[in-house]
Amino acid sequence: MTKLDELLKEINREHVYIQTHNFPDPDAIASAYGLQCLLKHRGICSTICYKGKIDRYSTEKLREMMQIEFLNIEDLEAVLTEEDEVILVDAQKGNSNIINMTGDEIICIDHHPYNDMFQYRFMDIRPAIGACATMIAQYFFENDVPMDEKIATALTYGIRIDTNNLARGVSKLDFEMIYRMYDLCDYETIHMLENSNLCFEDLVAYSKAISSIEVYDNISFADTGEACPVIANISDFMLALKEVSFSVVYSRNEGGIKLSVRSEKSSLDAGKIVSKALEGIGNGGGHAAMAGGFVPFEGSEQQAVVLLDEIKERFVSVIGASKA
Repeated sequence: MTKLDELLKEINREHVYIQTHNFPDPDAIASAYGLQCLLKHRGICSTICYKGKIDRYSTEKLREMMQIEFLNIEDLEAVLTEEDEVILVDAQKGNSNIINMTGDEIICIDHHPYNDMFQYRFMDIRPAIGACATMIAQYFFENDVPMDEKIATALTYGIRIDTNNLARGVSKLDFEMIYRMYDLCDYETIHMLENSNLCFEDLVAYSKAISSIEVYDNISFADTGEACPVIANISDFMLALKEVSFSVVYSRNEGGIKLSVRSEKSSLDAGKIVSKALEGIGNGGGHAAMAGGFVPFEGSEQQAVVLLDEIKERFVSVIGASKA
């Protein structure tokens, strides 16, 4: 019995909801879309939903070009019930980047570290895999489900983005799925998406981050300004500095401060460090090489400065202890 077969056994309704994290990226969008197509092939209808917004221009362009319908959970509140079945994709219940929507979270498909506080009827959680889209692609091939160009293109793009073009946190399965989808997808579309992922506002954020960067030993901190949609890209950018092996980039968003964290040293686990550094004031987690966090905050600018200084001190302290 394949994982898809196991998953399908746990669905009791003719319609389910597929929920991504609050700010869906290409991997989340591609994975949700791929799963929706798999379910449709097996006679199950689904609605993809999220709470928040799609930040990046190229991510919204992917959704638009692939004609993927994503609904905001706020627009579904009138119809959702506690009996509705929910499948979590590229996220896990209890994590800081996903809300607890109305319904029963019965299934989880994810590639982030396992949050053992919650259980599901079925879960496929594989932290060693570079992208959730890789796992969805495997479902297609091991079950001989036809994959059209749209699905292959979306899944391939999701894998490429989440693994930084197969250069970060990549596994053998990621390479295998990219290879098997090579002749199926539209690489012209993928290259277009990869080469048009910035707009003028993003350049302003890069400028703000460059002008604000602070480096302590080999740890960098940078402020991207308010509601930055490319915070993860800027964190990757800062890690490229030869003086930096651990990057923390932050942006003040509605309701709090969002952080993107990157590490190039195996001895500095980004996911564990951000979780420890934000303990008691926020939440964080992720992979050893890439992670994120969120600190709830509604105060003044002056109070924000004080809080950010505390956050920096916490990271320096935790990293110092990790090196000891």
